[in-house]
Amino acid sequence: MAKLGKRTRAAREALAGKENLSVEEAVALIKGNANAKFDETVEIAMNLGVDPRHADQMVRGVVGLPNGTGKTVRVAVFARGAKADEAKEAGADIIGAEDLMETVQNGTIEFDRCIATPDMMPIVGRLGKVLGPRNLMPNPKVGTVTMDVAQAVKDAKGGQVQFKAEKAGVVHAGVGKASFDEAKLVENVRAFIGAVAKAKPSGAKGTYMKKIALTSTMGPGVTIDVADAAGE
Repeated sequence: MAKLGKRTRAAREALAGKENLSVEEAVALIKGNANAKFDETVEIAMNLGVDPRHADQMVRGVVGLPNGTGKTVRVAVFARGAKADEAKEAGADIIGAEDLMETVQNGTIEFDRCIATPDMMPIVGRLGKVLGPRNLMPNPKVGTVTMDVAQAVKDAKGGQVQFKAEKAGVVHAGVGKASFDEAKLVENVRAFIGAVAKAKPSGAKGTYMKKIALTSTMGPGVTIDVADAAGE
């Protein structure tokens, strides 16, 4: 068994036995134990009672975190002409059409969010096998296939977070930085949980939100009381 470092051991001891906390208690603990040499990301993971292999149990959506993510998001936009100009003015990092498609096909993906106008989807569709597994494929359900590219770019840059259930029914995302005020982190966590709750699919049976955990990039995690998180 690998020997734990002093910092890791101390963090685990501080959180030992802490389970089913309120959102406020969990945030305070995670923030207080995030002592790496960089500004750690506070991450949430939600275990849902769904099987994403069934279309009527897929959970996906988007939420604008009230206090942003603290992360610089690189945005790529597939657009031409006036829409490409709009994307540039809104602050998009990469803009293109067939040229951008070829760049991605060659393995260069230097962006965190991908937006496209509807007329570009025949081109973007060829990149499904590349962008899909990375959760970067533009989708009208989350507002990344749109004619209003300027607003989509601003939303992406302003703290909008996409979420999608993985095979095991787990949804996870970064909801801020450890340097954020506790109140702002609590607001972000509750906003994310609320968005996932609203995205409950029609095919979900039994308990929808089974477990919620909060952690930081380099720290151990704690579980959050589901009833408290859901405002029940």
